[in-house]
Amino acid sequence: MVKKDLGLLLLIVVVGIVVAIINPRFLLPINLANTANLIGLFGILSIGQAFVIITGGIELSVGSLVALLGVLFVDFIAVQDMSWMLALPLILALGAVIGAVHGWLITRLNLQPFVVTLCGLLIYRGAARFYTADGTAGFAFGQNFPDLEFLTAGRFYGVPNTFIALVIIAVVMWIMLHRSVFGRYLYAIGKNEEAARYSGIRTGRMVMSAYVICGLLTALSAIYFAMYTRSISPASHGQFYELYAIAAAVLGGFSLRGGEGSIVGVVLGTVLLQELQNLVNLLGIPSSLNFAVMGGVILIGVLIDQQWHAIRAKRRLVSAARHTETRHSNEGSLPVAANQD
Repeated sequence: MVKKDLGLLLLIVVVGIVVAIINPRFLLPINLANTANLIGLFGILSIGQAFVIITGGIELSVGSLVALLGVLFVDFIAVQDMSWMLALPLILALGAVIGAVHGWLITRLNLQPFVVTLCGLLIYRGAARFYTADGTAGFAFGQNFPDLEFLTAGRFYGVPNTFIALVIIAVVMWIMLHRSVFGRYLYAIGKNEEAARYSGIRTGRMVMSAYVICGLLTALSAIYFAMYTRSISPASHGQFYELYAIAAAVLGGFSLRGGEGSIVGVVLGTVLLQELQNLVNLLGIPSSLNFAVMGGVILIGVLIDQQWHAIRAKRRLVSAARHTETRHSNEGSLPVAANQD
C-alpha cells in the first residue's frame, strides 16, 4: 500500500465509526452484506474505468453499456431461450469488441477519448431503448436460473458472490498492472505517451488493450447488475454509473492526467463511495442528493490530486536546489594542487 491508500483506508475506518455511532444499524449483518454487494457491483466497473484513466483517457459510455448489454443478456436467456452458459461469454465478447472499437477510433483515427465515449454513451442508450421499444426487459413470473442466480446474486457463507468476484478480479488486475511489463507500459503511456512511443512501446496497441479490458469488465458488471435488478428499464438503468466509476478511481489515487493510481486504491475508493451512500440512506437524507454527493466527491478528489502534484513538484525543486548547492560547495572546497615542474 502507498501513502494514499493508507490514508484512504484510515478515512474509511473513521467514516464507518462515525456512521455506526450515529446509526447502529450500519453494523447490522444484512446492511453490511448489502453494502458489500454494491461494492462488488460498482467495484468491477470502477477497475475497468481505472485501466482507461491510467492511460490518460476516459470512458463515459460504461453506464449506457451496462444498460444495453444487460438488456441483451436478459433477452437472450429469458426470451430467446439461449443457455446462459452461451449468453454469458457472448456478452463478454461483445463488451470486449466495443472496447476494441473505442480504442481503434482513439489510436488509429486520433479522436479524443471524451468525444468517442460521449458518442458511445448516447448511441448505446438509444440502441437499448430502441431494442426494447422503450419498454422494460425482465424475467417472466416464476422464471429462474438457479446456478446463474447463485453465481451472480447468491452468497457464500453470508458473503455476496459479487464481492468475492471483485476480490478475485482485483487480485488478477493488481498482478497485471503492478507486476507485469504490460502494467509498466500503461504507466509509461500515461506519464508521457510520446516518450513511451520513442522508447519502443507500441502505444496504440497498449491503449487499445486498456479499452478492451474496460469493455470486458463493463460487460461482466452488466450481467451482475441485470441479475441483481431482475428488471431493466433502458431509459434509466445504469444512468450516471460512469460517475461512480470515475469517482472511485479518482478517490483511489488515479490521476485524470494519467500515469498514476493503484488497484487497491480504486477498490478502497469504491468502498468509501458506498459507505457514503449508506450514510445518506441511514440518515434519511433525500436520495436526490446522491448525485450532489458524487459531484462533491469527484471535485474534492481532483483538488487533492492537484495539490498533491503541486507539493511533489515543489519538493523535487527544493531537493534539486539543495543537491546543486551541495555539489557547488564541494567543488569549491577542493584543494588546489601545487604546480610541479
